[in-house]
Amino acid sequence: MDFPELKKKTSEHLLGGGTLKQQERKKKGKLTAFERVELIFDSGTFTEIDPFVTHECHNFEMQDRKFLGDGVVTGYGMIDNRLAYVFSHDFTVLGGSLGMAFALKVCKVMDLALKQGVPIVGINDSGGARIQEGVDSLAGYAEIFHRNVKASGVIPQISLIMGPCAGGAVYSPALTDFVIMSRSAYMFVTGPEVVKEVTEEKVTFEDLGGAEIHNKKSGVAHFIANDEQECFTILRNLFSFIPSNNLENPPRAATKDDPKRKNESLNSFLPSNPNRPYNMETIIKQVVDDANFLEVQKYWANNIIVGFARLDGNSVGIVANNPEHLAGVLDIDACDKACRFVRFCDCFNIPLITLVDVPGFLPGTNQEWGGIIRHGAKLLYAFSEATVPKLTIITRKAYGGAYDVMNSKHLGADYNFAWPKAEIAVMGPEGASNIIFKQLIRQSDDPQKKRAELAKEYRLKFANPYIAASKGYIDNVIEPEETRTRLISALRAIIRKREDRPRRKHGNIPV
Repeated sequence: MDFPELKKKTSEHLLGGGTLKQQERKKKGKLTAFERVELIFDSGTFTEIDPFVTHECHNFEMQDRKFLGDGVVTGYGMIDNRLAYVFSHDFTVLGGSLGMAFALKVCKVMDLALKQGVPIVGINDSGGARIQEGVDSLAGYAEIFHRNVKASGVIPQISLIMGPCAGGAVYSPALTDFVIMSRSAYMFVTGPEVVKEVTEEKVTFEDLGGAEIHNKKSGVAHFIANDEQECFTILRNLFSFIPSNNLENPPRAATKDDPKRKNESLNSFLPSNPNRPYNMETIIKQVVDDANFLEVQKYWANNIIVGFARLDGNSVGIVANNPEHLAGVLDIDACDKACRFVRFCDCFNIPLITLVDVPGFLPGTNQEWGGIIRHGAKLLYAFSEATVPKLTIITRKAYGGAYDVMNSKHLGADYNFAWPKAEIAVMGPEGASNIIFKQLIRQSDDPQKKRAELAKEYRLKFANPYIAASKGYIDNVIEPEETRTRLISALRAIIRKREDRPRRKHGNIPV
């Protein structure tokens, strides 16, 4: 039996805003909304929902500008045989602008994803609110924001920014767990014209809210992709590390990497000069399965490294100080970056591995006036709140309050290890000597030489891991080559961890 009207409407819907507009997009190297959803999912698994929905606006002659689907493609499919829901803005239809019908379509798939306990992926490419619909468009955005918050910590939410994302539209991606931006995309609350009018600043779209800005300066985005295809590759890689919801464990991956493999090169990896930098990422890749590490927010707050890896096939979250940038100190941005990542891992049952080499918090008026106390408290709160398995390795320095904050035993870490050359103290030997031996140094014939001698003595007697180990704050001092085997052994011993906390509505994290 033939159904001509159905075929006609389906063909009309697939044209979006028309053949000419789709061709214009192609010339700019952009895919259509339909092509994007097909590429996200395993071949042939995408099923569309609400293809025939249209708006009900009659203002400004909008009754003559109706398009099937109303500018957004919604539905579900499989990503590596795992169910996920999606919505994809269609810029060819009224600039991808959001009205109430558009918003209700998005809300429907978000509700379905939450009921099913599966991830929701949003592809953003929109001119923003549909002005002709007035307050309805604002209400539509708020309905979506409300669902973003309801879904937070229950199902993973991932945003792909593949075009403009401006005004109120930016807040839905900002509420999601991960933001992947293509280089041709941009996000801002107010555009260059408004900025110029209000502040007299002249700025381009890219310099105001381009992908590099949000990956390097603002920290809004987590990944940058050279093109749309790379966005989908990053999305699939990210999916491989995370569970479908907060009640499931992360997917386990088969590996041929020997859990008993040792890395002898790590025994001599640290520089002889304790103040010289080294590459922490090298340590991470030598320890994890198959040297596979997916770094998150790679270009922002470089003094700390966060990302996903596997140990013995198990997905883990890595948090590590980076001695190659600002000596690995904690500053405002580093604390925010690590805090957000730790809380995601805790939401979705992903064990945390912390590699510590931290000389303290970054000093200065900019940091103090900017609220380093408040931001440092966020990271302290996140680690302390987390109930997933928590393992820590102190590779070199762990000074002052930063020792406490970086997943110390006192915040509930399950297993804490230190390398033999680790220095755990209230402050560095030089600074401590200047305070403790102030008079002795001043009275010396050669204060500089005396200061160096006393600092060396302090390092040998006090700035070592054995004092902390004698008090049980460090579970063991290990050879660096054993790092992988010890972490895997500890993870196996604590992987079934269950920890109850007092009943409460929610905590009040400092923000």
